[in-house]
Amino acid sequence: MNKSKYQHITDAELLSKFYAGHDQQWLGILLERYTLLLLGVGMKYLKNEEEAKDAVQQVFLKAISELHKYKVEYFKSWLYMIAKNHCLMQLRNKGRFTAEINEKTMSTPVETEEKNSYIEKDKTLDLLATALQQLNNEQQQCVTLFYLEKKSYQEIAEQSRFSVMQVKSHIQNGKRNLKIIMERMTNDQ
Repeated sequence: MNKSKYQHITDAELLSKFYAGHDQQWLGILLERYTLLLLGVGMKYLKNEEEAKDAVQQVFLKAISELHKYKVEYFKSWLYMIAKNHCLMQLRNKGRFTAEINEKTMSTPVETEEKNSYIEKDKTLDLLATALQQLNNEQQQCVTLFYLEKKSYQEIAEQSRFSVMQVKSHIQNGKRNLKIIMERMTNDQ
């Protein structure tokens, strides 16, 4: 398959083509875009190239079966969460998860502080991804395009058909609501 032939097509367009005709070709192009990302996630958690490659295959299979069940709007973050959860389950099943935690508690204070910082950032990113899913569609779309895809107000307005003022409003309200949702989720933990 010629990758460059499809580079101009966005993830959202590929997903929409897939949902329209359930043609696996579109899903294949989309999954191929994120193979390296998934391999990176696998290596980060599993620390073994073969296991990471196996994880990529498992995530592909899960994505193929899950996408038929419901509509996904933000494919990259959805796929990342599937990969991360798959890797964490692999670690739990092998008992390596508790070994890693024990290793972290036996580290020097500086190493422990640095690792705790990464753990906190990871938890915050998970909270953010979950909170983002709780925003209304307009806010979710504008916040994602602005902060994650680095689009300008004008580009978002053109893509979404909102006015520039509406885009600014959705981003401002979405940001405020994200903060409220994340605070609530943190307090509930």
